[in-house]
Amino acid sequence: MHKTPPFLSILAVLLLVILLAPVPTAAQGNEPTDDEVNAIAKQLYCPVCENIPLDVCPTQACRQWRETIREKLAAGWSEEQIKQYFVEQYGASVLATPPAKGINLLVYILPPAAFLAGAFILLRTLRSWRQATIQAEPVVPVQPEDPYIARLEKELRRRDG
Repeated sequence: MHKTPPFLSILAVLLLVILLAPVPTAAQGNEPTDDEVNAIAKQLYCPVCENIPLDVCPTQACRQWRETIREKLAAGWSEEQIKQYFVEQYGASVLATPPAKGINLLVYILPPAAFLAGAFILLRTLRSWRQATIQAEPVVPVQPEDPYIARLEKELRRRDG
């Protein structure tokens, strides 16, 4: 009888264990996490509930939409493709941030423009006030014509000085 060396037996057992070990499939390795799903879901609003982000909406419909996001991520879709899918299905109102085109462009232009216009007006007003105080003539005390006021002024000057 032929006896095999012990290291070959150990090597054969290790090789067998490695070959029989479960191999992760593409679906298992590509499963998106809840954080990845919620990162996209918080950029979308529930089409059914008003002003509730998709990641916190408790309705059954939102759970299904989050599952749709999970399936699209597992299929290799990008964030933009998934958002575009929801826009095509439910309209641009599902986006948390409106696209910067058309009438929505005003949302991005008007606030900074209003701020700059207000800053310009404030600056001009402050400059005009400063120039008005510099150019103002010195105030000359008016001599009172009323004898009582003249007497009161005289008394006050006497007390102070």
